[in-house]
Amino acid sequence: MPAPLFATTRRAVLALLLALVVAPLAGQLPARAQSGPPQDPLPSWNAGGPKSAILDFVGRVTREGGPDFVPVEERIAVFDNDGTLWSEQPVYFQAAFIFDRIRAMAKDHPEWKEKQPYQAVLEGDMKTLAAGGQKLLLELVAATHAGMSVADFAAVVTDWTKTARHPRFDRPYTDLVFQPMLELLGYMRANGFRTFIVSGGGVEFMRPWAPAIYGIPPEQIVGSSGKTEFRLNGDRPEILKLPAIEFIDDGPGKPVGINRFIGRRPVFAAGNSDGDLEMLQWTTLDRGPRFGLIVYHTDAAREWAYDRNSPVGRLDKALDQAPARGWTVVDMKADWAVIYPFEKK
Repeated sequence: MPAPLFATTRRAVLALLLALVVAPLAGQLPARAQSGPPQDPLPSWNAGGPKSAILDFVGRVTREGGPDFVPVEERIAVFDNDGTLWSEQPVYFQAAFIFDRIRAMAKDHPEWKEKQPYQAVLEGDMKTLAAGGQKLLLELVAATHAGMSVADFAAVVTDWTKTARHPRFDRPYTDLVFQPMLELLGYMRANGFRTFIVSGGGVEFMRPWAPAIYGIPPEQIVGSSGKTEFRLNGDRPEILKLPAIEFIDDGPGKPVGINRFIGRRPVFAAGNSDGDLEMLQWTTLDRGPRFGLIVYHTDAAREWAYDRNSPVGRLDKALDQAPARGWTVVDMKADWAVIYPFEKK
């Protein structure tokens, strides 16, 4: 039996309306909805082993029903900061901040002119500062970081990041972040990963500026910390920084910090030095899909070239273990088409 006239007419009208609505919208669809090759999520990475390994890993762990699928809640990725997300030469950038603080505070401490290690800072005696090691640096941290509230300290750090200039590039230190790593952070978050910083740097030093630069919120930043104390001044509560170290988030402290502050074992870890060795071991030496990445500084022209003998960011044991552990070593000179964001301009 032929369809009723009104049904045929209704279908014709609906088809006409659909054509009138869809046709104009077709040209307005975003570029990614159009036909063509998929957009490269890591455009500053040269084609090759490290880039392919990253894309393959993320593809495998996000493929539902696949043998290596990792649920979203378990997609934890941890990144060292100094030397991994931004440069760290000729001294760790927080050390440069400390030295600038000593110089700024010296007018109120005339005794520093003849007292080490303050004298070494004021005279630019890097040999003495390097020889003093961690003990010396901790003394300077206590002198420059303590005695103020966390909020006041954050304001001092923020001001420093806006005004201090790197001696080689004459740019703010926050300009010296690695463009390929910014892309990697974004790519992993787009695929359901939560990205954390796990750094030997001070947590209160990183939190004022890192969220805007890396897109990582302050609660996902794990770092070394000094002791603090709650005080109530009238109706004004504050957290006061004390001249004592509470936790060193470096070397074997990194897995401890991950367990304490994150509470999940990562499936992806990125570092650049022996200070990241235990974090890489903790992340990768377990069942299931795992990924360890080492940023290897090999580009003296665009950045720096250093490894086993460097007093800053020494890479020795971790480099030796990488082949047997299956860690991906990123050769900065060969694998990165761009190092800093300002190179793109």
